Amino acid sequence: MMEQKIEQALEEIRPYIAQHLGDVEFVKFEGGTVYVKMLGTCTHCPLSEITLKAGVEELLKERVRGVDRVEAI
Repeated sequence: MMEQKIEQALEEIRPYIAQHLGDVEFVKFEGGTVYVKMLGTCTHCPLSEITLKAGVEELLKERVRGVDRVEAI
């Protein structure tokens, strides 16, 4: 159930990331932390940390109860 909510929330932000030829992949949820993999141009972009924290993390914290933070692996 938690994984499904996370995936649904990620679907909201994917179009914005895709505009810059990137993507985000859900890996796992553990202890309040969502682990994701940044893909495409996000893997080498110096702004990917901002995208991760200000975009992905804020969206997930807002949409999915129990998410405390997001980390890229």
